[in-house]
Amino acid sequence: MSYSAAIVFRDGNTRFIRVNENELLIDAALRQGVTLPVDCREGVCATCRCHCESGEVDLDYVDDEALTREELQAGHVLACQTRLRSAASFYFDVDAALCSVSPQRYQGVVSAVDLVSDSVVTLDVTLEGAEHLRFLPGQYARLQVPGSDSWRAYSFANGEVVKGQIRFLIRLLPSGAMSDYLRQRAQPGDPIALDAPFGAFYLREVTRPLLMVAGGTGLSAFLSMLDRLEQQGARYPIRLCYGVTKEGDLCELARLEEYKQRLPDFDYQVIVMAPSAQWQGRQGVVCDLFDPSFLDTPFDAYLCGPPPMIEATQQWLASHPVAEHHLYFEKFVSS
Repeated sequence: MSYSAAIVFRDGNTRFIRVNENELLIDAALRQGVTLPVDCREGVCATCRCHCESGEVDLDYVDDEALTREELQAGHVLACQTRLRSAASFYFDVDAALCSVSPQRYQGVVSAVDLVSDSVVTLDVTLEGAEHLRFLPGQYARLQVPGSDSWRAYSFANGEVVKGQIRFLIRLLPSGAMSDYLRQRAQPGDPIALDAPFGAFYLREVTRPLLMVAGGTGLSAFLSMLDRLEQQGARYPIRLCYGVTKEGDLCELARLEEYKQRLPDFDYQVIVMAPSAQWQGRQGVVCDLFDPSFLDTPFDAYLCGPPPMIEATQQWLASHPVAEHHLYFEKFVSS
C-alpha cells in the first residue's frame, strides 16, 4: 500500500510523490528526487519542519526543542519523523529550486473553446500523459499561447483530470496574447503546452464551514474546489459569494445550480457592481452578500479575484464582529 503526498513549496511549485506504508516522508521524497531540507534525521534539529495541511500522519519522535506542543497541535511536523496513514499535503517554507524541483511540462491539444458569457470562455485541453498531472483544487497552470512564446497563468476549473481533459475559465481581455488567440485563431487540435501545478492557494482539509468569495474568473478556483468537495463528500456548510462588474460577465451559473443540488449544504449568491437597467438581481460589491449569521461560528474563508475585492473583503472581515477564521487568498492580475 502507498499514499499520495502533495509537497507544496513557498514559490507555489508543487510535486506529488508516493509514500509507501510505514515509509518516512523524507525518505520517500529523496527516493523520488525531491531533496527536502534535512540534517539530523533524529527529530531534533527541525531543519525538515513543514506544515501538514491535510491527511492523517503518525510522528515517531519530536524533541521539545524542535516543535512545541502548540506547533504540533497546529499541524506542524518533521518530515524525518512523519509516516502517512492517508493521502496528505505538506507545505514547506523553502523554494522548490532548493529541493531539486522544477515545473513539470505537459503537452496537449485544444479540444474545445466555448463562450460562456460576454467576456469569458472555457478552454478544454486534452493532455498527453494526463494520468501524471495531479494538482490541488485551487491551484493553477501556466499555458503557452499556441504559436507564440507567451505564457499565461490560469486556475484549473475542475477538480481533477477527467478522461485526459482539463478545463480553464479565461476572461477575454480587449487585447492580450491569449485573448486574441482564443477569439481569432483557436481551433480544436491546436497543440498547447502547459507547466503545472503551481500555487499556494488551494483547498486545505475541511474541518469547519467555508466562505468562498469569487470575483470574475476567480470563480474558476472554486469550481475546482467544489468538484473535489463533491467527490469527497462535503460535511460542512459552504457559502459562495460571486461578484462581477457587469451582468454579462456572469458565467457557469448552471454549474453552480448543479452543485446546489448535489452538495448537502451549499448555497451561492451573485451580485453585479455596475449592471444595466434590466438587471433584476443584487447590485453592489461582493461584501454586500456576506451573511453575519453564517460568520458567527469559526470558519475558513477563501478569496479569489481582483486585488480590490481581496482587500475589501479583508477589511470587511477585520472590521465586523465575525468568529475566528483562517483566511486564504489569491489575487488575479491581468497580464
